Amino acid sequence: MLYLDRPAWPWRGRLWSHLISDVSYAELHAFAEALGAPRRGFDRDHYDIPAERFAAAVWLGAQVVPSRELVRLLRAADLRRPKHLVNPRSPASR
Repeated sequence: MLYLDRPAWPWRGRLWSHLISDVSYAELHAFAEALGAPRRGFDRDHYDIPAERFAAAVWLGAQVVPSRELVRLLRAADLRRPKHLVNPRSPASR
């Protein structure tokens, strides 16, 4: 299943959401592609989604949850990749 939080994270003059999967990174990448999110929006274990794409993500089936729930879901699915544990040159980090 896909989840995202509400757009509340400011960056570069916009608000952003975080999109995750509790199934696999493959599911996450496929959903992001269908949403039109560029691969550069992938950050270790989630996609950064601009507020303009929030409604489309929900329409495509992502469930809105609080930000803390995203972390809990990632940990429960063993898909959490904390920044300090990811090798930036590793293919798994892309």
